[in-house]
Amino acid sequence: MSERPAGREFIDPRHEGEPNHEPDYLAIQRSEEFSRLRRRLRLFVFPMSALFFCWYLTFVLLSAYAHGFMSHKVAGEINTGTILGLMQFVSTMAIVLGYRRFARKKLDPEVDRIHELAGVDKE
Repeated sequence: MSERPAGREFIDPRHEGEPNHEPDYLAIQRSEEFSRLRRRLRLFVFPMSALFFCWYLTFVLLSAYAHGFMSHKVAGEINTGTILGLMQFVSTMAIVLGYRRFARKKLDPEVDRIHELAGVDKE
C-alpha cells in the first residue's frame, strides 16, 4: 500500500477547487498503483486465456481428427465428444467464477485505492 494521503494525489490541479473535480487521468495511468493493478490483471488473464485456448484447440483437433475416440460411447447415446463439448461450458464457467473471485480479492482493493487517491466516490 502506498503512504499517499487519500483524495489528493490524482486530482487535476486545474480543477482542484471545483466541487466535481476531474481526476488527473494521466497521473493515475503513470502511478505505481495503476501499474500494479494492470500487472495483476495480466498475470491472470494471459495464462488463463492461453490455457483455455489450448483446451479448446485440443477439443477441435480431436473432433476433426480423432473420430474413433470422440465417438466412443460412454453411456447410452452419450459419447466422449459430447462430454468434452459440455466440458467446454463447464470450463468457461469455472474461469468466470475464478476470475470473479480473483477480481474481488486482488483487483478490487487496488481499484478502491486508486479511487481513494483520486478522490472519487464509489457509486
